[in-house]
Amino acid sequence: MRLEALERMPLFAALTATEIIDIEPRMQAHGYHAGELIYRFGENATSLFVLASGTAKLHRPSAHGQDVVTNILGPGESFGTLGILGEPTYADSAEAMAVSCALKISASVFRDVMDRHPRLALTVLDEVLHRFEQAQQTIRSLSADNVQQRIASALLTLADKLGDPKGETIGLEFPLTRADLAAMTGMTPETVSRVISRLREDGIVDTGRRWTAILDRPRLEAVAQG
Repeated sequence: MRLEALERMPLFAALTATEIIDIEPRMQAHGYHAGELIYRFGENATSLFVLASGTAKLHRPSAHGQDVVTNILGPGESFGTLGILGEPTYADSAEAMAVSCALKISASVFRDVMDRHPRLALTVLDEVLHRFEQAQQTIRSLSADNVQQRIASALLTLADKLGDPKGETIGLEFPLTRADLAAMTGMTPETVSRVISRLREDGIVDTGRRWTAILDRPRLEAVAQG
């Protein structure tokens, strides 16, 4: 599982399988319960992480005092940062959404890995630019789309990353709450509930206690496009 997670990690895309096998023993594995913080916004940035199993969310406080969910992560995705990469503190908090395992690499180990594999520096730059583009896309979406478009776009993004296709249905098999969707889309949980109820009535999505299902992706895409 550890090796599979590292092989899916974009940060290590330039490395060979042999090089990844060399790095794997130097990663520390940590388990987390649902709702447990992996790190907190504003703490010193000392580690990079890759999610080996489970689901986690990244969130940060807004100017209005409410948390904004900036990303929901699945296995193989990296998060966190290091002071040596130009970010002295964590720009968000990372929280496990379900029972999860994350692999952790410290600044000293990462510096040594960079020395041994210089081409890793290019993928680090690509990763930093990718995160910046994601943040810009989130800002554009929150400023331009109406409430239905925001929720539809968020569900489609999650379906592409974490969805489990079963025929024409795409399942999101993790506890995605109304509060999570509200924090992702800049709305109140009450507004999210109204939109989700409308999508359920239209036969586009269905929801349960710990799952969400997209029943009609083409129609959801039409909602996202406005």
